[in-house]
Amino acid sequence: MKLIKTASAIALALSSSALMAQELEIKFTNLTQGIYYTPILMSAHNDSMSLFSAGTAATPELQMMAEGGDISGLVTLLDGVNANNAANPASGLLAPGQSTTAMLSTDDSNTYLSIVTMLLPTNDGFAGVSSWKIPTEAGNYTFNVNAYDAGTEANNEVVNGGGAPGALGIPAAPGMDAGTGGTGVTTEEVNKTVHIHRGSLGDDDLTAGKSDLDNTVHRWLNPVARVTVTVK
Repeated sequence: MKLIKTASAIALALSSSALMAQELEIKFTNLTQGIYYTPILMSAHNDSMSLFSAGTAATPELQMMAEGGDISGLVTLLDGVNANNAANPASGLLAPGQSTTAMLSTDDSNTYLSIVTMLLPTNDGFAGVSSWKIPTEAGNYTFNVNAYDAGTEANNEVVNGGGAPGALGIPAAPGMDAGTGGTGVTTEEVNKTVHIHRGSLGDDDLTAGKSDLDNTVHRWLNPVARVTVTVK
């Protein structure tokens, strides 16, 4: 039997499809007292994509973000699976105690939320949310975010402009509150997979010592950020 779609049937189908779409308002807050965040990437994507997974090696694209704050590689990966992205909603660095908000439109295929951003000054530390299931019920959902170590670089805590993948060192200290002349805390990374960051040590010598980081400014503990997702 041949089925003929009437105008009303088509309208109903379109209406049902529209009901599956969601508007998300995502607020990201820096909870630290001395750490800045590089350009943030927020994405609603399908279950074929995972930006990172604890206990597994970082991808080259994640390494680019975690060591130098470059999110372009991850954006390319997400574009390849038709994800809905909000790249750099803060239009640059997100200072301590500050928040930024972005809007995302999603649908019945892109039902997972991921967020990543590098912590400065660190070697390869990043705050991340990986494949959080987006609720279907309207409302506000708030959760705290931990910092991870990408496992791709030793945490030598030396601010030397190093930000390219494989270049040992910290790109910068945006608050202009780091020291110089550090000899380096370590030259080895034992755990080469993504793992919970153990934090920065720092020291109290701003012209020498092991670390260029100030232990009264750059020390931090998890959680390092807070996310509020408003499903409309």
